[in-house]
Amino acid sequence: MIPVPSNTRIWLAAGVTDMRRGFNTLAAQAEKVLEEDPYSGHLFVFRGRRGDLLKVIWWDAQGACLFSKRLERGRFVWPAAQDGKISLSPSQMSMLLEGIDWRIQHKTWRPLTTGNLQANTA
Repeated sequence: MIPVPSNTRIWLAAGVTDMRRGFNTLAAQAEKVLEEDPYSGHLFVFRGRRGDLLKVIWWDAQGACLFSKRLERGRFVWPAAQDGKISLSPSQMSMLLEGIDWRIQHKTWRPLTTGNLQANTA
């Protein structure tokens, strides 16, 4: 995973992006379309038309970083919106990069009370 600081935000660019673009044109898209500063240190994630390729841009205060990932099978789960942006948590970003549906949020079971729990004897 990318070693980003904990206060870094992750922005998904809804819709389809031309994957021939490099850091400069993706940064311009982040600035104009997403209305975010591409040099803020946040991650900006873009997906191509086929859905099997992602590009992530990140300014790490020393230089411009451009990461890409292509799935050999399947597609990255993407929002249905045609434009705009969506904020992701680091765990959602990890699921996205693994090809898992990050929109499904199942919480694990947690007890309702503390102390002795009575077993069902029925």
